[in-house]
Formats: sequence, C-alpha cells, structure tokens
Amino acid sequence: MLPHVALAAPKEAWEAPTLTITRYDEDWSDLESAEKRDHHWTGPFKYIPLGQIGGNDAWLSTGVELRARNENYENNLWASAEAPNDSYVWLRALPYADLHVGKLRAFAQPILATSVSVAPSPGPIDGTGVDLLQGFVEADLGPVALRAGRQMLSLGTERLVGTRYGPNVPLAFDGLRANLTVGAANVSLLAMRPVQPAKGSFNDRTSSQKALWGAYAAMPEVDLYYLGYRNDAARWLGREGGETRHTLGARWHAKRGDWHWNVEGAYQFGHFADGKISAWTLGTEFGRAFPDLPLSPDLTLRANVVSGDHGSANNRIGTFNALFPKGKYFGELSPVGPYNIMNLHPAIGLQLAPTVSAGVAAAAYWRQSLEDGIYDIPGNLIRAAGNSRARFIGKEVEATFAWQATAELELSLSVSAFAPGAFIRETGSARTIRMIGCESNFRF
Repeated sequence: MLPHVALAAPKEAWEAPTLTITRYDEDWSDLESAEKRDHHWTGPFKYIPLGQIGGNDAWLSTGVELRARNENYENNLWASAEAPNDSYVWLRALPYADLHVGKLRAFAQPILATSVSVAPSPGPIDGTGVDLLQGFVEADLGPVALRAGRQMLSLGTERLVGTRYGPNVPLAFDGLRANLTVGAANVSLLAMRPVQPAKGSFNDRTSSQKALWGAYAAMPEVDLYYLGYRNDAARWLGREGGETRHTLGARWHAKRGDWHWNVEGAYQFGHFADGKISAWTLGTEFGRAFPDLPLSPDLTLRANVVSGDHGSANNRIGTFNALFPKGKYFGELSPVGPYNIMNLHPAIGLQLAPTVSAGVAAAAYWRQSLEDGIYDIPGNLIRAAGNSRARFIGKEVEATFAWQATAELELSLSVSAFAPGAFIRETGSARTIRMIGCESNFRF
C-alpha cells in the first residue's frame, strides 16, 4: 500500500533524508554544516569531514541496520513442506561506509547474517555468515554516473528486479551500471550477474549461470524499461535447458489529491530449450486516502494477472518469469509467487497514532492457466497442475502492526492465514497455513 503523503511542511534545520533499503541513494551532504550535525545524535556518524584528499573535499558517511525477525509457521505450504511446522529467528547486521572524494565515491556494506532453529536445516538465504553484500566505486561525470562492483538493485516497485529485503540475506548483483539524466528522465543502464549466497563466510560468488542486462527509464509518473535475462540451467514444466528472455514493460504511477494508483504491464519473448517464449503480466493498484477521517484510512485495491503455460504442443512457454522479484511479494505470508496467477487484493491502512500504524488485507488467488501449476516467489514449482481442472488456489487474510518507537527503532507484528481452495485440495495436502511474524529493526 502506498503511504499517505502529508502536505509539505517547513523544512527543519536538521532533517534526515528518507532511509532506504539500498542505503547508497541517501544524500547526507547537507550535514556539511557542523551546526546541523549537532541537532541529532546520529549527525556525527552521517557526515564525517576528512579534509582534503588529492585537492578534493572528502567526507565519510556511516550507518548500520540491526534486524531480528522471528517467523512461526503452522502447516507451511498447506502441510506439504519438508518442515510444515517451523519457528525460527533470523539475525542480521548491515553496517556501511560511504566515502566521497570530490566526484569519486566508494561504498562498502558487509553483511553478518545467521539464523536459529530453521528446520529441517538453514539455507544460504537464512544465513551467509560474514560476507560483502555491497561494494562498488562510482565516478560522477555530470549527467552520467558510472558505477562498477556489487550492489543491490531496486527498479520500480520491484516486480521484476528487487532487493529481496524481507528474507534474511538480500539479493545483490555484480557488474556495471550507468545512471544517466536525460531531461526529466533518470535512466539506468545495467549489465549484471546476481550474487549467489552460500553458507559460510566470505564465499558468496557471482552466478556463472544467470545474467541480467537492460535499461530502465524513470520519468515523472511513467517508467519504461527493457530487461534481458539469461539462465543457462533453467527449469520449466519438468524440462531443463538454456533460457533467454527479453522483457518490455511500462509503469504508470501517480497521486492526484487523495487518489493514488500504480499500473504496470510487461511482455516477454525469447526462447527456452527448443521452444519459444510468449508471456505477459498486468498489475493494477488503485487507492484513496481519507486524511480527514478518524485514523486516516487509506483504501487500496490491487488486481494482478500473470500468464501461465497452456500446454502448447510446439514447446512454446507461456509462464511469465518474474526474474528477481521482491521477497515478500503478496504480503508477509507469500506461499505463492507471481507466476500463472490471478488475484484480487483489497487492503486498508490505518494511522492509530503519529508513530503507530496498522493494516488489514485480504486476497484471493486463482490459476491463470489450468494447464500450469503454481510456483513460489523464486519460481520453483510447488504444485503441479496434475489432473485438476480447478482454478481457485485459496484465500488469505493478514493483519499488520508497526510502531516507530524512535527515529531509529521500528517494532512490527504480522498475523496471517492462507486457507486452501479447490486446486490445493485436489492436488495434495490442504491444511490452512498460519503465520506469525515479529520484527525489530534498528537503523540509522
């Protein structure tokens, strides 16, 4: 749900930029004034003057995220998971340092991530020990900024390329990126490979099988993009082979008064093994805020359609590939991912107090194609179509609560349930999934 944006208020003498997930796109240069740095205890950490280096002004910005997250599952994957009942804790620390020397910049963010009690055993996304999450150098050449190294990517609303922030180990990419300013457009040119995390320290490696390239143009209210993708060891519908996809997409997003919306569509073509690819998706979100009502409710309705495969005899693949989507795609409990799916998702957000918010959401899911099964967020098939002709996957309800205890500390709680529909009941175990998530996140 898009947050309610209040009317512009007079800028404070010291006002921090909005903290981001990627951290490198925060601009703390305004704290060059020592007087402004003294307005908040984090000021001396966010701007550390280093004097002159090579005849250029130099300064350092530092920060950290400390997160603890507990998730409790009952009947995970409708009781078909290897550990259907699970309760575990994710722990991670994400310190960073951002060095600026004139028009040059070096950014480094290590990760310390581990887990407790993940059943049957923790995987690389649960804990990667100590490793480098982000590390790059950048040269600001005016209208073009060139960047080389390891970094997280967040394009648009992360339908296709996201940070995987919800799970314990975020997703990063190695490669080259050029950020261009062309009139009112900010254009990112990408040539990247995803980083493959591994259990154990200092052993995360660039993927040798997957690659991402393309261009993403973000303009006021409209985004246009082309993304190329290759996977030398792809698996779709029980077959394995090389996959090359080309995605053309557009996004329209805006806010008019109390109304807000976000509409995105994309088409994919290419080839997989010995067959061609033709797939598509359309996602819509329309909402309205009521700032003058008690609790300032914000109502949102989302509707998504993502193509599935229709069992073509000519080996044509119709299943849309979400590439590298965000980690908690349809909410805190997301057993199904954006593949071969249709869903309706109404939600309401409430402002209980200036620092306390809550939300309630419901969702219903159907298969787009009856010849295709359902997938998890990374794109793994979790229920094959089998002989079922049922379209309805199930329905979900979720409640969330968040308290911004201090400017740096947020505490949150989510309670979710996913009741199976006819398709789940006809293809295997079909118990209601229940989940409780608790999180504390300290960031500056």
